[in-house]
Amino acid sequence: MKQMNKTTAAVMSFTLLGSLLAGCSSGDSPAPSSSPGASTNPSSTPVESDYPEKLSYWVALNANAAATMQSYNEIGAYKEKERITGTRVEFQHPPAGQGSDQFNLMFNSNNLPDVIEYTWTGSSLPKGPDAAIKEQRIIRLNELIDEHAPNLKKILDENPDYLKLITTDEGNIYTFPFLRGDEFLLVYMGVAIRQDWLDQLNLPMPVTLDDWEKTLTAFRDNDLNGNGQQDEIPLLISRDFIDSTNAFIGAFGITHQFYQENGQVKYGPMEPEYKEFLTLMNKWYTEGLIDQDYVTTDGTLRDAKMTGEQLGAVITYVGSGVGRYNDLMEESNPSFKLVGAPYPVKEEGMPSIGQYEYPFTGIGASITVSASNPEAIVRWLDFNYSEEGHMLFNFGIEGESYELEGDYPRFTDTVMNNPDGLPITQAMARYNLASFSGPFLHDKRYSEQYNERQEQIDAINAWLDADHSKVLPPLQPSAEDSSRYASIMNDVKTYRDEMFDRFVMGTESLDDFDKFVETLKTMGIEEAIQIQQAALDRFNAR
Repeated sequence: MKQMNKTTAAVMSFTLLGSLLAGCSSGDSPAPSSSPGASTNPSSTPVESDYPEKLSYWVALNANAAATMQSYNEIGAYKEKERITGTRVEFQHPPAGQGSDQFNLMFNSNNLPDVIEYTWTGSSLPKGPDAAIKEQRIIRLNELIDEHAPNLKKILDENPDYLKLITTDEGNIYTFPFLRGDEFLLVYMGVAIRQDWLDQLNLPMPVTLDDWEKTLTAFRDNDLNGNGQQDEIPLLISRDFIDSTNAFIGAFGITHQFYQENGQVKYGPMEPEYKEFLTLMNKWYTEGLIDQDYVTTDGTLRDAKMTGEQLGAVITYVGSGVGRYNDLMEESNPSFKLVGAPYPVKEEGMPSIGQYEYPFTGIGASITVSASNPEAIVRWLDFNYSEEGHMLFNFGIEGESYELEGDYPRFTDTVMNNPDGLPITQAMARYNLASFSGPFLHDKRYSEQYNERQEQIDAINAWLDADHSKVLPPLQPSAEDSSRYASIMNDVKTYRDEMFDRFVMGTESLDDFDKFVETLKTMGIEEAIQIQQAALDRFNAR
């Protein structure tokens, strides 16, 4: 049975709000107007005079947009928003690959733009948004949202867990957030397996770890790609993907990093169950069930092994994995079928921790102290959360990038089968921000179409059926703890990754596991756990 935490339940309850955002019941789209009338209703557009004449806006240029455009000014949603609001935006984009460095230079200068869109939590901003407010870089938004952002306020009032996520430990709202509005958008990674190989062997979908061992053994021992070489690689793992998804390790009730159990923070590699997990991985590696070159297999090699008909199972994404590989193999092998597998469990009926991302991960648009008209900018940003803005930023321009079928916004061939041959993500980026992020509420209906193959939809639903209760919310160490925490975890992660490979490949005996734990302690992991515990306690007290 699917197990969910309170935030997930709140996300599911968002279905009621979705009917408001989808448009009126007759299926009519809210028509853009160059001269909207004044109104106090949350879903209506304020009069043009309520918006700023111009503003400066710093944001990294997403790769999908950068493939065909120089600036966000060229995106259909922003062009239409300028037509409606009359606000001219000077977008400032750092050079590709230099976002973090350029942010630090800009943020610590005296030349701040009016708005900065960034990831405001975690390692991207070690001291956190509260410090940024105290140091007079960005402004507190609580009162401004109450008075000038009726659309966002309505969403927050109806979804208190959203409000909790975007509020700091000191009670500050600091950004107009990118919010994922449905649990379907919170899961996008997991284990995928060759269904056609299972069919060849007349095997059921593996559920338990024992099932997986039998299945991987059968993949190893049979010439399933028919080349007479028996070069099949049953399973490809990746440390980073295990970190992200909790695949296989989640069956032992722990994760590869920090997690919570009844409000207590734990670090998975410190727990006795981690030795059980390593023992299984070592057994599978020794028996040739795991790719012997998993450490050196990058994305290019992973692609080659999958399209070369070698891989039986892999930890991957729903889009660039399940969808992409099925597309790539459609002509050369019509029988090829890569599908999402349920998260492996220790015993049938037991839970397994799966990949899960909270509705807010720290990405948002914040107003800096340099802004001379914060009230007007608040109203301009709040437009994105109105019905009109919601449709623009998720779907683009009606009649160009989408058409309404009843009340369902259906992407046109301009996006789905672009006449210039652009991939869906690049074609979509010409009209909306749904394929990446921004200050708006993400709509499930975008994902239902972006993940156009049924295998992708089925994979998400399979991966949703996992335990998310132990996944930590986005936590922020205090400004005083941030440097110490980062220093500890840089060393711990390097050591953990090195020892993971040594244990799995057998170059380090599992008899040395206790020594490994003791070394983690000498590196300060217990202090890091205490810092995370304090952060969780502060989060729960919000």
